[in-house]
Amino acid sequence: MNMVLISEKANNDLHKILVGLISWPEISLNREYCLNYVSDIMTVCRSIDKRAIHFNTIYSTHKQYGQKVYKYKRNRNTTWYIIYNYDKENNIVYIQHITSNHTTIES
Repeated sequence: MNMVLISEKANNDLHKILVGLISWPEISLNREYCLNYVSDIMTVCRSIDKRAIHFNTIYSTHKQYGQKVYKYKRNRNTTWYIIYNYDKENNIVYIQHITSNHTTIES
């Protein structure tokens, strides 16, 4: 069985990412771009259960949400940290939190 489950917190994180992009004061981004950006993050999330290696969280701020982390490098400036727990026996990923290397969104 392969499965990815997403917590309410992680869904809220995605919503905050979308709102943050749409209302970003630095650059005016069109709605379609913002929706595609968040969709790309979701695509990455849905593929984590297919990864051969699952890396342990290192930072204490990440460990409070899960034991594993997947780093999605969106561009040279932005890395998204998808923090999750992994049931290896059943190959189930439970995503707990999504955050970036920027402090532009609240956790």
